[in-house]
Amino acid sequence: MNNPEQVLTITPARLSGAVRLSGAKNAALRHLAASLLTDQPLVLHNYPAGLLDAQIHVEMLEELGKHTVLHGHDCIAITEATTPGSRLDWSGRSIRNTLLILGALVARTGDGAVPLPGGCKLHERRYDQHVMLLECLGAEVWEEQGMLCASAPRGLTGADIHLRIRSTGATENALLAGSLARGVTRIWNPHVRPEILDLIALLRKMGAEIQVFGQEHIAITGSEALYGAEHPVIADNMEAITWLVGAAITGGDIEIEGFPTEDLDVVLAHLKAAGARLYHGETAVIVRGGPCYPLEISTGPHPGINSDVQPILAAWAAHARGESRIVDLRFPGRYAYAEELARMGLQHEIKGDMLCIHGQGGGLNGAEVRALDLRAGAAQVLCGLTAEGETVIHDAWQIFRGYDRFLEKLTALGASSLLQSPGE
Repeated sequence: MNNPEQVLTITPARLSGAVRLSGAKNAALRHLAASLLTDQPLVLHNYPAGLLDAQIHVEMLEELGKHTVLHGHDCIAITEATTPGSRLDWSGRSIRNTLLILGALVARTGDGAVPLPGGCKLHERRYDQHVMLLECLGAEVWEEQGMLCASAPRGLTGADIHLRIRSTGATENALLAGSLARGVTRIWNPHVRPEILDLIALLRKMGAEIQVFGQEHIAITGSEALYGAEHPVIADNMEAITWLVGAAITGGDIEIEGFPTEDLDVVLAHLKAAGARLYHGETAVIVRGGPCYPLEISTGPHPGINSDVQPILAAWAAHARGESRIVDLRFPGRYAYAEELARMGLQHEIKGDMLCIHGQGGGLNGAEVRALDLRAGAAQVLCGLTAEGETVIHDAWQIFRGYDRFLEKLTALGASSLLQSPGE
């Protein structure tokens, strides 16, 4: 599916039925990186095997000497075939998780080299904190021929790491690297969110000693070695919100199994205020369609609203009557997806760092659009379910990067879709 020429066609549908949430993309990929910290088996349950990003990550692990076996569609066993190499020579599509692979490799082998994520330059904001934390732990870090390299021949040494902003990725990398560093590593100003806590739970099962002091700091006492473990990946909260919005705007009725209510308190409060009809059971949430009202939200670090969710909320706003306002405090101006939705009739304007959506209660039309990223593509699918006519989404592979068995679940809920490549 990783083919930018593929297009996905969506036609109007009312979503109804039951769907079980897959394991979270932003947890599963971190757990895969953690497998590099040990030579013993790691088994992940509720594993989202259908994710393109997960499949690429597994191929990277195998390139480094790991052996992986899938059991069904939601369990993976990772063992070590050979002593891991320290250099990831990779010609395929890169993913940002290569930064965590680097941290794990340096922690365990003393050296590491991985492709630059997205080809960005050293010390740009995109990963300058990763460079900083490895240097704090005693590694030398440099760029060489499109690779990010690090070396600590005598091993990493615990230190105080002060994160300039609450970065999820930098917190994860510090956890991975600090778990095998000598002495105590303290991460100040960490981003403590559900995926971070799930990574900590896994590392503890592997033998790591980690204490969390709220959002102030995390303390890691380094171990000489980590061990094998079995661990269930937490449910994907982004998938949960996607199906919730899908049920609401299509006038549907969906039972979402494994709904992580406790991880979504803030965004659920906003959606309930905007008309979401939710019925909580012991292990599931039922969402029933009804009128959508305007939203006013700002994104920020957990427990606030995740920046990634705002395109999905923009789909909600398109079906409300009145003006919704979205401010992304995490990544100001991250609204390029709105221009694509405008091709379908979305009325919007950008005022400084604010996106204003003038909802007409729906009234969208099918059009040809491009999925600029994962969540933008999901928002286009949601809007296509209510638009008149066909919605044709180019670069549809972006959606499959982060939604496990997406078309299978969409079809089970009553939607019709067609995925095509040129010449078909």
